[in-house]
Amino acid sequence: MLHKGNFFIKTKQQKELYDLAYQHAEKFRERAAYYDETGEFPFENFKELKASDFPALTVPTEYNGRGISLYELVLVQETLGQGDAATTLGMGWHLGILMDLSIRREWDESIFQKLCEEVVSGKKLINRAATEPKTGSPTRGGKPYTTAVRQADGWLVNGHKSFASLAPIADYFVISASIEDSDQVGGFLIDTHRSGIQIKETWDTMSMRATGSDDLILKNIKVPVEAHVETIRGGHANDKLPPGWLLHIPACYLGIALAARRDVIAFAENYQPNSLPHPIKEVPHVQQKIGEIDLELMKARYLMYGVAEKWDEDEEMRPYLGPELSAVKYAATNAAVKVVDLAMRIVGGTSIFRSKPFERYYRDVRAGIHNPPNDDAVLGILGKRVFND
Repeated sequence: MLHKGNFFIKTKQQKELYDLAYQHAEKFRERAAYYDETGEFPFENFKELKASDFPALTVPTEYNGRGISLYELVLVQETLGQGDAATTLGMGWHLGILMDLSIRREWDESIFQKLCEEVVSGKKLINRAATEPKTGSPTRGGKPYTTAVRQADGWLVNGHKSFASLAPIADYFVISASIEDSDQVGGFLIDTHRSGIQIKETWDTMSMRATGSDDLILKNIKVPVEAHVETIRGGHANDKLPPGWLLHIPACYLGIALAARRDVIAFAENYQPNSLPHPIKEVPHVQQKIGEIDLELMKARYLMYGVAEKWDEDEEMRPYLGPELSAVKYAATNAAVKVVDLAMRIVGGTSIFRSKPFERYYRDVRAGIHNPPNDDAVLGILGKRVFND
């Protein structure tokens, strides 16, 4: 059984969403080792997610989606992450972006409506592609080398994007590009099936091996005028509203940590060396380490759910929650690293065998440190706020 975390389920809808994610997670758990070993993209997982209308969870209700809250998003992502982290992180980008677009409404409404309708009826998937080999993370402020040139009948886009999660399956990417003869950076909605975007299979990593985060090569990609859907500042499309939707990232990594907790408890309950008259769950130092695991999870999860709840309930406070949102990511990813380490110390040497899931958890949680925002940036944000208050 997965760790259910019932303390955070408060409503009937939250229970329904949890049950949906839980059912998927149980199936994904059976395939996670295979996709990790092979590095293949988990098409089967996404087929099942589409069949349950999972991609439409954050589509607004006016366009026939579920319109779930940020609190509910982290609940489903944390639950799904206990089954397969790579699938969860990929789906999180899609769900989070749609939530962000639903809140900001900076796109032309007809374009946003059309996208929502395609997600609901056609099960389409979307992600952003902003990172580049020469600039690193866009959150560091680097201007993209990818360019967009205005033409009489549209735009011509050229460039190279990396870390493009969902590359094998995404139907749309929002591509960041520097607009020629201006200091602006624009976001361009590009249909991957019609544009001729090339996928360069570069994703061969030790962590999150099945996210399909390959490179995108954009060579003379022609798009219509209306494909220019947003102006990007400071790494995000709106510098006045912090990206609450990015909580899908810490939720995913806490899901990995909860999976490690589940599995180490099962191990402690059943493993009895011949030097003991009982399973190791009764050994004091094992109980202490389990206690440390629960304390780390409590701190990170209460912070995450608390900030998400504040975001949902107080729209006037959203512009000021950037430090709290960043702190959640810092707390969750570092807690996940510590939880998995503690679990492996309990299991001992067999935890590094590929026949057990712990070494996969160990590798996957390391990726969280490199998702935005990075630890140094978070601490800088918190410190700067202290002196600016």
